[in-house]
Amino acid sequence: MDSSPEWAMQLQQVVDWALVWRLTLAAVLGGIVGAERELTGHPAGLRTNILISTSSCLFTILSMNAFPLTGAAQDTARVAAQIVTGVGFLGAGAVIQTKKAVHGLTTAATIWMVAAVGMSVATDLYMLGIVTTIMTTGILVLLGPLSTWLS
Repeated sequence: MDSSPEWAMQLQQVVDWALVWRLTLAAVLGGIVGAERELTGHPAGLRTNILISTSSCLFTILSMNAFPLTGAAQDTARVAAQIVTGVGFLGAGAVIQTKKAVHGLTTAATIWMVAAVGMSVATDLYMLGIVTTIMTTGILVLLGPLSTWLS
């Protein structure tokens, strides 16, 4: 006999835990990259990267699952393209140009990267998202000092 309360059993039937897992993983991976940005004092830190990765994951999940319910034509590539475009605008806001230099390009690229990580997790390509997060964090941590030294 199951001793779980009735509300818990109903919640278990309603909640798709695989989707919750995807959103959680996207948030964690975005947080890893965001933590590096936060700790090094760059714009678009922890919260921003978590929100971008998670929202990209959510929009991708919705594009794969919600449209058949509404009867609308399903074209997940359109939503993916709009995520890339929208995140590109966010990244453009992080770029600052002065007379002598351009600042924020790495932040803009990082924003784009965490969006791609969120989208990969949403489509069950977990290892792609994890490996990309490791690579991105490694690039930021290891090549940052080298880039500063070279310039």
